[in-house]
Amino acid sequence: MTYCVGMLIEAGLIMMADTRTNAGVDNISSFKKLHFLINEPDRLVVMASAGSLSATQTMLALLQEGIPDKHGTKRMIADMPNMFRTAELIGDAVVIARESVEEHLKTSGINGGVSMLLGGRIGNGPLSLYLIYSEGNFIQCQADSPFMQIGEHKYGKPILDRALHFDTPLDEAVKVGLLSYDATIRSNVSVDRPIDLIVMPADGRPAIQKRLDEDDPYFNELSATWGRLLIDARDKVPDPPFL
Repeated sequence: MTYCVGMLIEAGLIMMADTRTNAGVDNISSFKKLHFLINEPDRLVVMASAGSLSATQTMLALLQEGIPDKHGTKRMIADMPNMFRTAELIGDAVVIARESVEEHLKTSGINGGVSMLLGGRIGNGPLSLYLIYSEGNFIQCQADSPFMQIGEHKYGKPILDRALHFDTPLDEAVKVGLLSYDATIRSNVSVDRPIDLIVMPADGRPAIQKRLDEDDPYFNELSATWGRLLIDARDKVPDPPFL
């Protein structure tokens, strides 16, 4: 299992992904799930993935080779004119990869489904964030709901619903995103650090890339402080009058 979140606010785009793939009693492993699809002066496109690891790796390999159109011409991310067309290309790659993997796994009962968060900017276009489904279709993030999640998202969603808004400052949004990870890690062993994140300011400043490891001092402080504040807040809420 995994947990990935993308936040598209007025101040910029933030994408986060954990790295855990297995969490059995004696089988814990990690794999990078936040991928730079292209990082060039005129375009930066990043993808976070959840679901079948084999389908994800197949899809990434297909994108490297190029996805043929109906005329056999190979389409590359470097050739896409905007983020919408890039999302279409990723959707096509997801379908091809999923069908290929499921063909090999159909006798084992293993699900080859995947989901993706695709974010970035091409040229002078706006920062964009898309959620791409296993079927290849996708939806775009909008200002009235400025975040998207894939994977084990239910534990981290409440704080995003309450504390993240389109006009939230960039540093506060990063904080809220990490608190959603803290809640998820506390409640589900299948999600854990390291957490990879990228922050793309809307004003054109260079993107910031960061990995928060198991002993990251800021995340440890954030988690401990949030725990203390929750207890303080609990004590200040009026007691039930019927007790």
